[in-house]
Amino acid sequence: MENVPFINGSPHNTFVLGLIDLAIKRNSLIGGDDFKSGQTKMKFVLVDFLVGPDIKLTSIVSYNHLGNNDGMNMSGPQTFWSMEISKSNVVDDMVASNAILYEPREHLDHVVVIKYVPYVGDSKRAMDEYTLEIFMGGQSTIVLHNTCKDSLLAAPIILDLVLLA
Repeated sequence: MENVPFINGSPHNTFVLGLIDLAIKRNSLIGGDDFKSGQTKMKFVLVDFLVGPDIKLTSIVSYNHLGNNDGMNMSGPQTFWSMEISKSNVVDDMVASNAILYEPREHLDHVVVIKYVPYVGDSKRAMDEYTLEIFMGGQSTIVLHNTCKDSLLAAPIILDLVLLA
């Protein structure tokens, strides 16, 4: 492992103490932690777009169909829990930053469903529902459907990290 970089793009924390110690001893670069290149990136942009100008987001429900190893691995309860936490943290931080719309420690409903569907292959199919409180107690729902190739979204980020390493 001497001077060989280790780049992690998955939502799984692979930076255990032993790896960190070894990287320091061998002067090797380690980097990356869930590239968030697809649905989570879109969620980040949309939540910022809505919460920033004081539009109160009350619920996000995300349905994901994954067909590659990502999907198979995410179907396990322990792995799914780690992914759910990763996706929720993006939203929680933005909600917490707006004290006008949200009370301290107030959280919106955020549900993530991940299903392994081998047929979709390297595609990620994401369907998201964003429910908002609008004028005079009304509600509005934005629904997005996104299909993308997982590895094609991650490739430019990986190339950048390799060039930096």
